[in-house]
Amino acid sequence: MAPRVLVSDKLSTTAVQIFKDRGIEVDYLPDLGKDKEKLLEVIGQYDGLAIRSATKVTEKLINAATRLKVVGRAGIGVDNVDIPAASRKGIIVMNTPFGNSITTAEHAVAMIFALARQIPEANASTHAGKWEKNRFMGIEITSKTLGVIGCGNIGSIVATRGVGLKMHVIAFDPFLSDSRAEELGVEKVELDELFARADFITLHTPLTDKTRN
Repeated sequence: MAPRVLVSDKLSTTAVQIFKDRGIEVDYLPDLGKDKEKLLEVIGQYDGLAIRSATKVTEKLINAATRLKVVGRAGIGVDNVDIPAASRKGIIVMNTPFGNSITTAEHAVAMIFALARQIPEANASTHAGKWEKNRFMGIEITSKTLGVIGCGNIGSIVATRGVGLKMHVIAFDPFLSDSRAEELGVEKVELDELFARADFITLHTPLTDKTRN
């Protein structure tokens, strides 16, 4: 009997086809993750669950998933999965830490440009029928200080992009070694110093009890 996988969030059809090509029966129901009660009703039929961030894999859901062997998260964060509850049931929780790293890092850099050039405000002003070009001159990011909180996979990519844009990059990450900081071209600082010195701050940490708020 072929294993059954439920895809309860929106994923690329390519991902769905990968399952099918390997003889896995797939139900692609991209809006089901938002319907907690319906998901609870059907989860017992599946051996695998593929999710993004909308589906909340709670202890209650895990207890109802009598056949479930693996939860696959298309992305990095697994804060929407009760990992201790999954571990107690012997369910493997997997993520794809490198799948969207460059995309996420480039999006962060795009947001920095948007802030520097006041693009959201200028867009709203233009839609209001105004032409306040002198009000929205913005600033150059060259020579400005970029503060990166969390210099792991995504944070390090943002840092190197910042260095490439001739920004001075400072980083706070208790796990960042001196040699890695030198390799990235960033200056290691404490968090309070980062807040005091940075012109722009970008946050790239997993959601844990230590990083919350």
